[in-house]
Amino acid sequence: MAAAAAVQTLTSSSRRVPCWTGTPEVYFTKSIDNSRLVKVEDPGRHREMKQFGIALCCLFLLVMTYAFQHFKAIEYGYKIEILKSQRNSLTELNRDLRLEEASLQDPQRIDVLARKMGLQSPQAGQVIRMDTPLQDSASPILASVTPISVISAR
Repeated sequence: MAAAAAVQTLTSSSRRVPCWTGTPEVYFTKSIDNSRLVKVEDPGRHREMKQFGIALCCLFLLVMTYAFQHFKAIEYGYKIEILKSQRNSLTELNRDLRLEEASLQDPQRIDVLARKMGLQSPQAGQVIRMDTPLQDSASPILASVTPISVISAR
């Protein structure tokens, strides 16, 4: 292998400098062939790198767990707000429906609508109340409640 020599001189264009100022610097290039070298494994270094990798994985898992919990908390906050707004709208709708039900059940309104349809007030004896027992026992009983006795085998 041949070595090449390079000579470097410092020159300045602003003032006149002599041709040789000090000793010239000489550089030799040498190519180094490391293809036959074999790396010797260091067990201590290998153990340190394994511990570092495990510590790095643990740190990564902790950070990801924190981020997951944080984003889930934000998501649940949004869901809670959506559910609150739905609850408020349903409460308002329920109030409106109760008002409408009360106005539709008004007896005066029903009486006016019945008279417009040609209906009249019931005559005496036409109305039978179902919540009171019948006076005469000769009429048939449609349904009756009888208690059931349970016999337990001991």
